[in-house]
Amino acid sequence: MTVANSNSLDITIQGKDYRVSCAPEEREALHAAVKLLDERMAEVADKTRSNGEKLAVMVALNLAHDLLRANALAAPAPVVENETGHVDAGALRRRIAGIEAKLDKALAETKQEDLF
Repeated sequence: MTVANSNSLDITIQGKDYRVSCAPEEREALHAAVKLLDERMAEVADKTRSNGEKLAVMVALNLAHDLLRANALAAPAPVVENETGHVDAGALRRRIAGIEAKLDKALAETKQEDLF
């Protein structure tokens, strides 16, 4: 990666060069994003023998899925107290069941790249 001017950066992903806009204070984060994307694209390309647009879409879908899952896990837990301030055991059990369902679903989808 090279700096083209103060607001752009030349990057390479999968052997192709791109010039992207980038504020100077965001360069480090962009370098990390380029590294992550290039690594993910190489992994998926190796497993699926895909390239080009199909590869980019598959990697974008996987990254979006990871982001949504991370956001869901980081969401604040709902209050499980009843109106008297005591823990509502039924609400707590429902919340635990919901978390277990999400975990089961995530574990079942872990090998999704093998489908392509």
